[in-house]
Amino acid sequence: MFFQQVYDKTLAQASYFIGCQAKNEAIVIDAQRDVDVYLEIAKQNNMKITHIAETHIHADFLAGSRELAAATGAQLYLSDEGGENWQYEFPHVGLKEGDKITVGNLSLTVMHTPGHTPESISFILRDHPASDEPVMIFTGDFVFVGDIGRPDLLEEAAGLVGTKEIGAEQMFNSLKRFAELPDYVQVWPGHGAGSACGKALGSVPSSTVGYEKLRNWAFQYGDDYEGFKNYLLSDQPEAPYYFAMMKKLNKVNRPLLVEVPEHPTVSLEEAQQHQPVTLIDTRHKNEFAKGHIKGAINIQNNKALANWAGWMIGYDENLVIIADEGAQEEITRKLMRIGLDNIKAFVTDLAGEELVPTKLLEADEVESKKDQEDTVLLDVRSRSEFKNAHIPGAEHRFIGSLRKQLPNDLKDKDIIIQCQSGDRATIAYSYLEKNGFENLYNYAGSFLDWKAKGKTTTPA
Repeated sequence: MFFQQVYDKTLAQASYFIGCQAKNEAIVIDAQRDVDVYLEIAKQNNMKITHIAETHIHADFLAGSRELAAATGAQLYLSDEGGENWQYEFPHVGLKEGDKITVGNLSLTVMHTPGHTPESISFILRDHPASDEPVMIFTGDFVFVGDIGRPDLLEEAAGLVGTKEIGAEQMFNSLKRFAELPDYVQVWPGHGAGSACGKALGSVPSSTVGYEKLRNWAFQYGDDYEGFKNYLLSDQPEAPYYFAMMKKLNKVNRPLLVEVPEHPTVSLEEAQQHQPVTLIDTRHKNEFAKGHIKGAINIQNNKALANWAGWMIGYDENLVIIADEGAQEEITRKLMRIGLDNIKAFVTDLAGEELVPTKLLEADEVESKKDQEDTVLLDVRSRSEFKNAHIPGAEHRFIGSLRKQLPNDLKDKDIIIQCQSGDRATIAYSYLEKNGFENLYNYAGSFLDWKAKGKTTTPA
């Protein structure tokens, strides 16, 4: 058996290439959208991708299953569980509890594992030349290392009121079935640390059934469903706005990108001919602070680019990306993985352009200014971060909420923006500046700098 995990650090998302070396056939599970990585693995290992499968209708990335099927001619195998509202709306082989996919001398048996979503399935792998006993389970967003999938996403991201209670009960029952598997079975999940699909995902790539039964919090409640539910539904991270669009696009027919698109690199003047445009400045926050185009949103080209772009940018916006030279393809890949395809051009040279600096404050300046009547200290971190500890007097507005509700009630005040380490504060500063806020200040060091300086903090 050939096995390779493909891990996208930008979305903490795992996909899997599994092949039978005797028959040179392979299956890909939960493919990312830029599918050339799987084509290259197949080429290097003399294999043909014959099967493509998904564990569920994903919310946090745009699955590349259909792109991969178009590039290879492989058959799509997708869940037909969950009821009529949870059916994929394009041709595929439907899977139900107990169905089996055969890939050469390998087989994958379907286990219906609802909870995270109603249609969620897991795949139990057997390598028959070695043994007819199960050796691996691919759990998608059902069981992670140290955590389980959250059942509240449908309610938080898609507005399906009441589904989190149903999902919690389904998850509780699915976990009991999982616990019946042999302890030695390897667990390969769909996400790792950093994903918003859970609240405490482990950073190691895989686990075993036995390890999860010992260490995963979800298996420590026995028959105490109420205790399990209360913990599961509490303190989950905010669900990015783009999740609702992913749920839709992963379910319906949509345009396919079989190759990574190339976009022109032009001057700023040429780029702005695509009016209206949204300028995304992906340079480092320090470069942005030195000088930037007023109205550009600073979302740095790091592993969080796609996540914050999904929070702050609409799918109907024309995008012009300000970037460092040589980063164009990397940025395109990151954005296409969440379906942000409307890139019109890249700009890599701002020489001669009118640039404005960011108004920065140091800790002592924040301390002396934050309690003045005409000033507000705006903490844009998550609910849980603010609840754990914050700067005294700070007002909490989660950064992700700014796109839906600007803090217009604060527009006549001086606004000092801070987060944990400065990245989100820069996004918030630039977003508010784009939307007409004038009296802005960025505490670039933010909460970590405040603590390092030995200044007072308080819990909510």
